[in-house]
Amino acid sequence: MKTSQIKNLKIAIIGGGYGGASVAKALQTIGAENVHVYEQAPALAQVGAGIGLRPPSVELFRTWGIFDRIAAVSSPSDHLEILTADGQHVLANEEWPFLHAYQQVNHNRMIHRGDFIDALLGALPEGMVHLGYKLETIDDKGDHATLTFQNGEVVTADLVIGADGIRSTVRHQLFSQKEPVFSGEHAYRAVISIDDAHGLVTDDNPRFYMGQNGTIAYNLPLRHRGELSYDITAPSEDASWAPEITHDYLVKILDGFDERILQVARELDLSKVTSRSVFDIDPIDSWHTHSVALLGDAAHAMLHHQGQGANSAILDAGGFADAMLQGESVKDALSIYQSTRKPLTDELQRVSRLGWHADAVESAFPANA
Repeated sequence: MKTSQIKNLKIAIIGGGYGGASVAKALQTIGAENVHVYEQAPALAQVGAGIGLRPPSVELFRTWGIFDRIAAVSSPSDHLEILTADGQHVLANEEWPFLHAYQQVNHNRMIHRGDFIDALLGALPEGMVHLGYKLETIDDKGDHATLTFQNGEVVTADLVIGADGIRSTVRHQLFSQKEPVFSGEHAYRAVISIDDAHGLVTDDNPRFYMGQNGTIAYNLPLRHRGELSYDITAPSEDASWAPEITHDYLVKILDGFDERILQVARELDLSKVTSRSVFDIDPIDSWHTHSVALLGDAAHAMLHHQGQGANSAILDAGGFADAMLQGESVKDALSIYQSTRKPLTDELQRVSRLGWHADAVESAFPANA
């Protein structure tokens, strides 16, 4: 599409998370001026824990002119290490894929989820993001769509992007009514001071400790904040959304782990631990109509074992902007977007479901992305 066509489109993005904020920035970069992001939360808060932003994502930040914003609130990592539960044996120690694939070295950036969202939203023009807009219905009219929000507002747009997460209203109403799939795992996450990490943090590189019982301890350093993102994933049959935990339970599932990991578990302030059952979705047949498309978790929510959820949403955003430039119309662009991105995310969903196994870590990056 010509820049003049993109400029005149009225674009509505549902969801102000990684995907929504990223695609808003990507579209702004190619000339879109009438872009609005509708976020259901009444206010934005610093929530979540640490994530790693892969080199391909970092390259997009350079393209979008926001690398410095991201770098200012993140730390550079050059490799990932996977160890046995007791930390005595290294199962894999590999450089991040695509670290040297660009004109400059793009390190994996270790960042707090809240800082990442703040950096993305802070790069958008004032007035682009609207808070307190929870989508109630979407009416697909073919060449446009009408959105009705719970606050009574009604919006019509030439292009709607559903970036509204794993429990996406857009997906449920237009594409698939299948519910998210429980993985049989819980994830417990906390951000603690490095001073309370008992020596677990020695550099900027994440380390995964693999238990024979299926429990994994993820240690993601956030040294720029003086913190460690301390994450535990463990098998469980309890599919409740926010399961309750105790110190005794954490110590039990971490039996045989590095004593430092156990000591952190004993000292955690449980009121500051995020406890969630882990879900993904089955791949869906189509992500788009003529004027509506899904993006990020709404399109392909995946398990966290490969650390590719946020990165896939960012790459979706880059692919979406590229498709808009390549296509002759919105309809054409959405088809290009899906054909480019869906095969990649289908594979990532599959590989992420395989998880990690303490006796079979052939590669730290089986998806090589």
